[in-house]
Amino acid sequence: MMKIKKRRKPNKASNLPPGTISYKGKKFSDVTTVEIINYSVDSYTKLDSKNVEDAFNFKETNQVTWINVNGLNATKNIEKLGLHYHLHPLTLEDVVDTTHRPKIDEFEDYLFIVFKMLYFKDDGVLNYEQVSMVVGESYVLTFQEADGDVFDELRERISNAKGRIRSQGSDYLMYAILDAVVDNYMSVIEDFGDRIEDLETDVFASESNGSTPSQIQGLKREILKIRRSIFPFREIINRLEKSECKIIDIKTRSYLRDLYDHTIQVSETIDLYREMIWSIMDMYMTLISNKMNEVMKVLTIIATIFIPLTFIAGVYGMNFNNMPELHYKYGYYVVWAVMIVLFILMLIYFRRKRWL
Repeated sequence: MMKIKKRRKPNKASNLPPGTISYKGKKFSDVTTVEIINYSVDSYTKLDSKNVEDAFNFKETNQVTWINVNGLNATKNIEKLGLHYHLHPLTLEDVVDTTHRPKIDEFEDYLFIVFKMLYFKDDGVLNYEQVSMVVGESYVLTFQEADGDVFDELRERISNAKGRIRSQGSDYLMYAILDAVVDNYMSVIEDFGDRIEDLETDVFASESNGSTPSQIQGLKREILKIRRSIFPFREIINRLEKSECKIIDIKTRSYLRDLYDHTIQVSETIDLYREMIWSIMDMYMTLISNKMNEVMKVLTIIATIFIPLTFIAGVYGMNFNNMPELHYKYGYYVVWAVMIVLFILMLIYFRRKRWL
């Protein structure tokens, strides 16, 4: 009897009209926290708040303002911030939709970028988090699902005035954020490279066990997931470099060009690791097949040795009266001698053929 699959119930959020702000994600934060960093060459201000309206006081300053929002399920706060900075409703809809593929949209007054941030949690599990970024003339807004990111070093550079970031505009801050994400991509990829090398060593050393195929499959799935998260990122950087948006200064484009080279390197490394995993799986299957062939060879040799011995035992096991050998005084010993000689000769033959 044919089984009829039940249709999945449509997601209510997917039936909403365009521009509706409805959170689509798994990380729910009780409180939306806002981190505000306002800086120039000579000044620096940092404010941590749970009230998104505190960010409104920094809009008209002649300094660069970085507003980082943690927690997207409180959509009212996102909507307030969007209205204050005159963000398009479709932008706000994409901010709270964490299922998006990395992309870039250009608007008249700002750039909107969506990308994936990868980092390891304290328990060693790789975390995938979507980050949305709005880049304006003198401000950068970043939206994250929850606390925890890869920007601590960047925050330290801003607070301590290290490098050129305090003397640059919001476009350079955008570059610095993207560069921090790419640098962490490299760290994640290096970690997976070490895992692949360790697994390859175990397979070659014949230390593999029943869990080896699942380990290989798990690594393959993780690499493919990483590839889906990172691969579109280079398209974003390429578009930023070639964009004619007035927000991006010509000096920043050279940095974006260098960042694009790094994304190409990351993408090529991922493709290389994916091929290595496929090679490890093929190698593992080949080793298993070789072990099975060795077992079958030994069993075949044993069966081949016993075929003539079984034949002799079968002949003299027949119950006929006219069998002269049965009445011979030393017949039993002769048969044993013939069988032992045959056994030894076959062993010598197999040894010369290098079958043993």
